Amino acid sequence: MADAAVLDALMLARVQFAANITFHILFPTISIALGWVLFFFKIRYHLTAAEHWLRAYRFWLKIFALTFALGVVSGITMSFQFGTNWPGYMNTVGNIAGPLLAYEVMTAFFLEATFLGIMLFGRGRVSERMHTVACFLVAFGTTISAFWILVLNSWMQTPAGFEMIDGKAHVTSWLEVLFNPSLPYRLSHMLLASGLTVSFVITGVSAFRWLRGDRTRDVEVALRTGIFVAAALIPVQILVGDMHGLNTLHHQPAKISAIEGVWHREAGAPLLLFALPNETTKSNDYAIGVPKVASLILTHTLDGELAGLDEFPHGHAPVAPVFWSFRVMVGMGFLMLAASWLSAFLLLRNGRLPRLLLRGLVAMTFAGWIATVAGWYVTEMGRQPWLVTGVLLTKDAASAVPAQAIFGSLTMYLLLYAALLLSYVSVVFYLAQKAPHSTHHDEDRLPGAGDKS
Repeated sequence: MADAAVLDALMLARVQFAANITFHILFPTISIALGWVLFFFKIRYHLTAAEHWLRAYRFWLKIFALTFALGVVSGITMSFQFGTNWPGYMNTVGNIAGPLLAYEVMTAFFLEATFLGIMLFGRGRVSERMHTVACFLVAFGTTISAFWILVLNSWMQTPAGFEMIDGKAHVTSWLEVLFNPSLPYRLSHMLLASGLTVSFVITGVSAFRWLRGDRTRDVEVALRTGIFVAAALIPVQILVGDMHGLNTLHHQPAKISAIEGVWHREAGAPLLLFALPNETTKSNDYAIGVPKVASLILTHTLDGELAGLDEFPHGHAPVAPVFWSFRVMVGMGFLMLAASWLSAFLLLRNGRLPRLLLRGLVAMTFAGWIATVAGWYVTEMGRQPWLVTGVLLTKDAASAVPAQAIFGSLTMYLLLYAALLLSYVSVVFYLAQKAPHSTHHDEDRLPGAGDKS
């Protein structure tokens, strides 16, 4: 009975952390790239003196401020859990995790917080050039923040540059800690994910404004920016994702086995398009796959061998959630590829975006969130049963907090996060609906975008 209670508490603690990270990651995913888009809008205003770039900047600055605030608040609640639910984490690897989190605060967060005030309220009080510099520093700060957080997360996935002394991790090389084997791929993948998320947010909200009759030039340039940036980034993301997968195969083969549903060592493994992984029978029910393609993608040979899940002595991740999260991420990625490339093609060919496609872009406003969250589930669940791969098991880091207490706080978090998320999305579209229209008649039309065809 005691063991069951411990397991219940452990699972609740994991669900609570998953809920917090799921909610939190939504906002940095937008703020990281949106800062750079605002900087781009500001530079374009400087170069052209065209008011529509400034209007685009002002509109998206409001959404940036809202996003940044929610990202900060949700990030604070995450840090509390290290002490309440996961004391074994800091006790074991605090010599590495503590400094990395401190570096993020001292460099990135202070930089963002200092210049965000100038960015939001300084225009007209400081020179235009200084205001643009502040925009750059805020955008740079969000990227540096992502770097430090991903250094820590990557180190947990592929730890390097340390030694264990009396059950605690001690750094032997900060250079190896910082640039651990998976950092380049994980950082690139996340920054590209942020760029794609923001591209679709800008595209979707701009399409929403256009469909509601806001045919002003600032809406047009924002719409075009979102479409063309997404079209340029998505093939790069697919390439980086493939490289990331090869790196994961080398350093975390158990995660790849869960992703591909490989229960026993297999040569010429198929690429499963659909399956129901069965933990009881250690097999995949109703499997539909393309023969040998998984081996081809991961080993670059048709008969390459993939390790089976039964080969890992400490166990493996829950297969079905990892298996399906990966397919949701990839499926959403290809949907984003199709939507952005079709839209870019039509704009380049004749400038026409039919209303049906515009409605589709509105529906995909937060498509990047779905892909990003699914990708993070693959990353975090795929690492199980390890909290730090090969160093610290998840169950060994958990606290003795009673299951009832965790359940109470988890319920509170879920209700609060649901309300905040609904409010955020509502406010974004409220701002889009209430955005002031320009009175300049020469900015009234994007050719064909308002057609009923």
